[in-house]
Amino acid sequence: MNKQTVKLPSLTQVFIALGIFLALAFSFTAKLDLPIQLALYIGWFVIIALGIKLGHDYKSLETAATKGIANGLGAVLILLAVGALVGTWIAGGIVPTIIYYGLKAIHPSIFLLATMLICSMTALATGTSWGAAGTAGIAMMGIGQGLGIPAPMTAGAVLSGCYFGDKMSPLSDSVILASSMSNVEIVEHIKGMLPIALISYIITGILFTAVGIHYAGNVDMSQVESVIVAMEQQFVISPFSFVPVIIVLALLALRLPSFPVISLGSLLGIVWAVMVQDMDPLVAFNTAWAPFSIDSGVDFIDAILNRGGMSSMLGSVAVIVFGLGFGGLLDKVGVLQTIAKLFEKRVNSAGSLSVSTIATAFLGNVFGSAMYVSLILTPKICAKNYDRLGYQRKNLSRNAEFGGTLTSGMVPWSDNGIYMASILGVATFSYAPFMWLSFVCIIVTIVSSYMGWFVDRCPPTETADNHDDESQLQATQAQQQTA
Repeated sequence: MNKQTVKLPSLTQVFIALGIFLALAFSFTAKLDLPIQLALYIGWFVIIALGIKLGHDYKSLETAATKGIANGLGAVLILLAVGALVGTWIAGGIVPTIIYYGLKAIHPSIFLLATMLICSMTALATGTSWGAAGTAGIAMMGIGQGLGIPAPMTAGAVLSGCYFGDKMSPLSDSVILASSMSNVEIVEHIKGMLPIALISYIITGILFTAVGIHYAGNVDMSQVESVIVAMEQQFVISPFSFVPVIIVLALLALRLPSFPVISLGSLLGIVWAVMVQDMDPLVAFNTAWAPFSIDSGVDFIDAILNRGGMSSMLGSVAVIVFGLGFGGLLDKVGVLQTIAKLFEKRVNSAGSLSVSTIATAFLGNVFGSAMYVSLILTPKICAKNYDRLGYQRKNLSRNAEFGGTLTSGMVPWSDNGIYMASILGVATFSYAPFMWLSFVCIIVTIVSSYMGWFVDRCPPTETADNHDDESQLQATQAQQQTA
């Protein structure tokens, strides 16, 4: 009968544990040139030690870590499938064809705006920011490099479009997760986000247009022409190569599961490599695993096209697995709940509600290493404050979505940060300053909340309406179906 009492961590314990993790993460990546995987690996034992001190037994902590990993394995499968897609689509001439026609059609002055528009439409239609970045995003990165636009800025435009379209799509896993965890209908959730998202989208579009005009005068069109000629020499360029793109985007738009659809896309890439590019079938098939290899003599083409394959994603898979386990441990030990209690004492208005919710969601990405961790934990932690102060839950779902989804790509060790850096070929800390839609949207949300705009009231309640286990399980399963 000597069962040990389990306690929540104190604020001092939380700061020490998370401080150790952040010190490891930043020193490994920025100073020591060591992989972030090792920092996450060590971070497990930091949180396990804290959990044992608080009264948890090791077995329960290990189970929490493995459950965290299991809940996010859908993202790992999609990551590997996208790696195969990229390799085979390059080998099949699909990505080179998109880059070729893009260089011929898009004027440098509107390139960044066009990038944001194309990626947002792709994400809106498919409901997945990952799919949009892995198809339209890769092509726009190639076009931007050909036009001489800095890669981090192009990546910022890509992600601004991808995340906007993802947020506005009822097909999106994050939309389903944020709304269901907050007990809000999906349509109401999107309507709650729409005014701020549209204002932010327009402001971001103006910013990218202004910057694009600045770069237009510095583009060497002779270099663009040389890239176009080199593309024609290395690949068979044909509008027929757009067929796999249309098929994959159409199937995703029909709400079919991402993993088999993207895998089908990689199979089509192999077919195109053999039938259109006249590649040896075994070599074409191998591009689904190993990065495509080309030595064209043109630096731009070699840099943008020597990539892809499942093997190129294995480092990212390790980060996501360790990150998901780390998030499961944090949830079990109660780290984010302790941080939320600190915010709760200062929450007394719509503005402070928005700040605390967005901050909690961001911390869910930083310390949970996965967007789904943020979108599951944030509504659970913050809901009672909205009920207590008399604000509708769609305000909660909107703020959790903006704070959790729009910042997920900024964290180098999160699932989104790892994926986007891998697929776009730009380091997270390099492109993060150019994720202008995310910054503008968060700023507009906070300012409008303090001003009382786009805030919906309801009768206050004394106790929060806690979600039952079935609701949480349904939301978790929904987020696994697409990325």
